[in-house]
Amino acid sequence: MTPRTILYTGKGGVGKTSVATATALACANSGLRTVVMSTDPAHSLSDSLGEQLGSKPREVVPNLFAQEVQANEEMERHWSSVQSWLTELLSDRGLERITAEELTVPPGFDELFALLQIKEHHDSGDYDVVIVDCAPTGETLRLLSFPDVAKWWIDKVFPWEKRLISAARPVAKAFLDIPLPDKAVYDEIERLVGNLVSMNDILRDHTHTSVRLVMTPDRMVINEAMRTFTYLNLYGYLTDAVVVNRLFPEELDGGYFEGWRATQQEHLTAVRESFEPVPVLTAPYFDEEVIGPAMLAKLGTEVFDESSEPSAVLFDTLIQDISIDGDEATLLLSLPFVEKGDIGLNKIGLEVVVRVGDQKRTIMLPSSLAGFKPQGAKVENGRLRVDFKRAEKTAEAVA
Repeated sequence: MTPRTILYTGKGGVGKTSVATATALACANSGLRTVVMSTDPAHSLSDSLGEQLGSKPREVVPNLFAQEVQANEEMERHWSSVQSWLTELLSDRGLERITAEELTVPPGFDELFALLQIKEHHDSGDYDVVIVDCAPTGETLRLLSFPDVAKWWIDKVFPWEKRLISAARPVAKAFLDIPLPDKAVYDEIERLVGNLVSMNDILRDHTHTSVRLVMTPDRMVINEAMRTFTYLNLYGYLTDAVVVNRLFPEELDGGYFEGWRATQQEHLTAVRESFEPVPVLTAPYFDEEVIGPAMLAKLGTEVFDESSEPSAVLFDTLIQDISIDGDEATLLLSLPFVEKGDIGLNKIGLEVVVRVGDQKRTIMLPSSLAGFKPQGAKVENGRLRVDFKRAEKTAEAVA
């Protein structure tokens, strides 16, 4: 059976680890064998559970296993032969060995190797649910793009014609003073590419895998979450829920925090407008730290109710689709509850505010659309289509 996989990400400090662990505990308490794993280099999963964790899954309560993946260990498993060959190659060219070793790993590859643990859990068949506590959003987006980017890098850097290299080896040894890759190097690269292809299939399987964004009701945090949401849709990853954490409770009305709570409620309304129809889950600001199984269970109860089972796919549609063709671009936005009516568009930088009737949606565009301007919009079959065109260069710029 294919396990359910949920990736949690969000800006640093929003309680992402707590929400991910609370979800895992809720799944385990419902009888599902669950593993929660941290791929964030700055692990805090041990602190959240109040248990010292290692690089291998360990059962912390019945049905709940936890691990803090060590990127260096994973890199040793997946890249050692390639690293040895490249280190030798660069050392022979005069680089100090320590410097050479640093240059043998493309930026971010160590974190990618940590993410490959997802595939191992899928292949093992040991778990019903895999919960991933990812790094903060910027690093997570880079990781989620890696199954495509890393494959491109490997294809471009390493030749694939083994027989050609084998035939050329005697000549190369005679005329070139460089070590050629051996079979172990090629086998390791092919194995890595195979794993990346499998990871791509796992992460984009919308029936079993989704991303959940965690945020606090603060404007800067919400803006980053909106940008992340746009990029997740652009990469083809399903976001099935957003979680707004640390909301001030009603009992604070009338006191010092009343103004803060009113601002939070305004921001919460903006989140619902911007992410609709993706479910928006909420959790209060507790009067004590969320550490240990008891508090994590309390958090899980607040986030999930009868209508939002922790392990379920809470929403199954990509609501944004952006395509770019030369100087033209199109944004398709799912608006299932909006009828045809007056449409208003306003673009400021990379932020587009769309109004259809009494509905409003704020969309953070990818940076590739910075030089584009909206040309028009219309609603068709429950989807809003916005057409963009690249702004013409000014005479000064052309000159």
